[in-house]
Amino acid sequence: MAEMIFSLHIEKLPEGVYTATSEDIPGLVAQGRTINETVEIARDVARKIIESYKEHGDELPPSLQDQSPREFDLKVAVGI
Repeated sequence: MAEMIFSLHIEKLPEGVYTATSEDIPGLVAQGRTINETVEIARDVARKIIESYKEHGDELPPSLQDQSPREFDLKVAVGI
């Protein structure tokens, strides 16, 4: 299984839940009670959106087309 790398923006809402969106994958919106849950839901949503692109023969967004190995920074949340 190939992996695709995409940016994810996570925001904590006043209600205490987290919302994730992505500039790389239009239409991606996910919400969870924790950061980890939100990221996992966002990954599932991203997978479904990408599968839909492929099933319909649509071109992937430009940020997902060039998936050659590259460096990237990743912020990691740790519960304390």
